[in-house]
Amino acid sequence: MTKEPLSDIIDWDIANWSKAINYWEGVVNLKNKNYNCLELGGRKGGLSLWLALNGNNVICSDLENPNEIAFDTHQKYECKKLIQYQAIDATTIEYENHFDIIAFKSLLGGVSRDNKNEMKKKVANEIHKALKENGVLLFAENMEASFFHKLLRKHFVAWGNEWNYLKLDEVENVFSSFKSVKYITVGFCGAFGRSEKQRNILGRFDFFFEKIVPKKMRYILIGIAEK
Repeated sequence: MTKEPLSDIIDWDIANWSKAINYWEGVVNLKNKNYNCLELGGRKGGLSLWLALNGNNVICSDLENPNEIAFDTHQKYECKKLIQYQAIDATTIEYENHFDIIAFKSLLGGVSRDNKNEMKKKVANEIHKALKENGVLLFAENMEASFFHKLLRKHFVAWGNEWNYLKLDEVENVFSSFKSVKYITVGFCGAFGRSEKQRNILGRFDFFFEKIVPKKMRYILIGIAEK
């Protein structure tokens, strides 16, 4: 994938978060399948763009309808005809047995902010309900990571004290309604960049750091869960 669409799909720390695309595409064949797809928490519609560019029908959703924010980006790639926009609360999804693919990026920590841990599993269960039999959830989520990440977020991220970062030992319980869950963890240095240029440079070092940094200290979890 070329640099421009990848930037619009991923948006932040592209060097690390784009590994989600590589991981998902290595496991799930979604090219020109005409799948019914849903992006949750898709404010800028990045994953909706990716799914539509692969020839699938997508509902791009957020708590408030993301049409005004995401429309221009989708129009730029001439895939607007494959994308609809809706306001959907990930904790109360009204669809049932409807989607082939549901995707989200950095969603659970916001939904469960202020230590409402039970909301992580509630979202996963709502997604399970909304998927067709053998449907697939593609997800990438911010992890609690290391002491240094916690310190950085506390002092430099506006919502750092509210966001409820996913812990590695929560994963099995959160997604327990699914018949299978596979995941990897990536990223360490990229999170410390104060600009995308800095994150891009630091993200390149993560190719080496991931070989020595324990899984639970990495800051991104990328997964696939099958209903």
